[in-house]
Amino acid sequence: MSTPNGFPQHSRMCLTRSLEGGAVQDLQAKKAGKAAKKEAGGDGTPPKIGTPISETLKLLPEELKANMKIRSITPRPPRKPRLERAASLDEKSWRKWRRFRTSQESLTDPNETSSSNGSLQEASPSPPTRGRASPCNPCCQQDSLHSSPDALEASPGGKSRAGASDLGKRASEISSAFGGLLRGKGFAGGKPRLSQIMPARPLPPLELNVASHSLRTANRIDSDCLDYRHYSQHKFGRVSSSLSDSRLQGNGTLYDSCSTDSMKSTFSVLTPIRTKDVRSRSYLEGSLLASGALMGAEELSRYFPDRNMGIFVATWNMQGQKELPVNLDDFLLPTDPDFAQDMYVIGVQEGCPDRREWEIRLQETLGPHYVLLHSAAHGVLYMSVFIRRDLIWFCSEVEYATVTTRIVSQIKTKGALGISFTFFGTSFLFITSHFTSGDSKVNERKLDYNKTIQALTLPKNVPDTNPYRSSSSDVTTRFDEVFWFGDFNFRLNKDRETVDSILNQNPDTDVSKLLVYDQLTSEMSRGSIFKGFQEADIHFRPSYKFDIGKDSYDTTSKQRTPSYTDRVVFRSRYKDDIQAVKYSSCPVIKTSDHRPVFALFRVKVRPGRDNIPLAAGLFDRDLYLIGIRRRATRELLKRREQKDQRSSSICSIS
Repeated sequence: MSTPNGFPQHSRMCLTRSLEGGAVQDLQAKKAGKAAKKEAGGDGTPPKIGTPISETLKLLPEELKANMKIRSITPRPPRKPRLERAASLDEKSWRKWRRFRTSQESLTDPNETSSSNGSLQEASPSPPTRGRASPCNPCCQQDSLHSSPDALEASPGGKSRAGASDLGKRASEISSAFGGLLRGKGFAGGKPRLSQIMPARPLPPLELNVASHSLRTANRIDSDCLDYRHYSQHKFGRVSSSLSDSRLQGNGTLYDSCSTDSMKSTFSVLTPIRTKDVRSRSYLEGSLLASGALMGAEELSRYFPDRNMGIFVATWNMQGQKELPVNLDDFLLPTDPDFAQDMYVIGVQEGCPDRREWEIRLQETLGPHYVLLHSAAHGVLYMSVFIRRDLIWFCSEVEYATVTTRIVSQIKTKGALGISFTFFGTSFLFITSHFTSGDSKVNERKLDYNKTIQALTLPKNVPDTNPYRSSSSDVTTRFDEVFWFGDFNFRLNKDRETVDSILNQNPDTDVSKLLVYDQLTSEMSRGSIFKGFQEADIHFRPSYKFDIGKDSYDTTSKQRTPSYTDRVVFRSRYKDDIQAVKYSSCPVIKTSDHRPVFALFRVKVRPGRDNIPLAAGLFDRDLYLIGIRRRATRELLKRREQKDQRSSSICSIS
């Protein structure tokens, strides 16, 4: 029911009562103030927080008690139902997102209310939230002792009447005292807080560097940058932006420091570099003791904490076959070691006509983690050096040289091919050779060896890491680590029947009786060939000569004796720098009359200088893209075939 002025009748009645009550309060303000002082002891001090509620009520003046009695309230008529249109799916999803965002903002709101601007509010100390009265109908709300004076004094006109009177001060003091009493009971803010759960026993201390030492990654923190976090917090306030906002900390929100730290990265994957270090250091010229040198000890320890790298060395006489194996995984990626190697060096004799296709197959097998650092050829002698792609920055320029051991130099079926480079501070030389064939031509093979070590002109531009221990007549003395592999063509000095009987008696890995007749073992023991070189123990069957596509040795009329023609030997300037991990053959590849032979090594690497010609990360990019594209295509075809097989195996019954 409405009045002629347009106000509802019940609202006008409440407004009249509030005006009359305000007038009564103005007339009785002085009397109430004097009475309050007398009852409070004359000094106007508020009651203590520990005072019971019954005693607090006794301190109120009689007039105030009369005004605080429950007044008659006219009930409001029920509201009309509000018609709303149906929300679309976009609006519903937006409302859900808004409710989720509001719940997140309430965590950072000091007043425990949602943020009005949709962003996290700054955490700053603020007074507790006071109760608010409705501006349109203040008298329809029930009075309580913990209501603030603002709620009691609010009027439709927006005027504060008792703000200057002693009665208002008295009511404010009582309200704050009672509010403090409630806060002491643990109900401040309107939401109970659970106490933090403490572990039964103390947690183990966390180290600053929690990276595993077994992982060779680039996230190790340099010793001179351990204080980077504290420096950044002091200088910039925050180390880095993350999903965990720093304003959640320190504003009263309960949180666990461990869970908060786990949501943000304290350090970048890359080690921070100080500006003063960049200004005072040249990365092109360093030394062994220079901090931050590209080839220095810090970078070496970051990638190789134990300063040992894995190298895969393989040799295979392909017999000039055009057909390549369908799968090279068993050859390049044997299942015995748990991890792949850091460097792969593959030498081929009598290689296939399409050398590029061979290199693409190698890249396809090794995958995107490896890149072709360098490849070279000498007639049908091929060599390819693959390295992990994150290690190419630590290689010097790659150099190569060739030697022909044939009388006619145009015929390049026999000879040697060498590739050399420096990795950090360690120089490497890889040589693949194909010596003279024939059971009785041992002296010719020794001549091939001597010609190779004398005529192989390496290194060229890259300086020798230790020139005082080098010899101008032997190329193998000018490098720290040397690996020589290939088809050396040394045979077994025994007839076919005796060799077959020994192989039949020991079908597995006991071949010690055969090695007694090995020509290379005998010549190396005399020191007439491969001086200073070593060879790992042999526990595999002879790699030559097989029937193509079969596991049987030569069944032709020549009946060649099985022999260990394909070998891998090594030498080092420093004792125990090279450790042989595995030495074996790959019997599953049967496209040639030779079986591939490979060896796995652990090689010690030393820090170096930056004043050498660097490769600057160069690799065969085109080969990399082709190999990875083929790898992806092969995987897609494999999945499609599996899908077709599953679909074809399902039959429908009509």
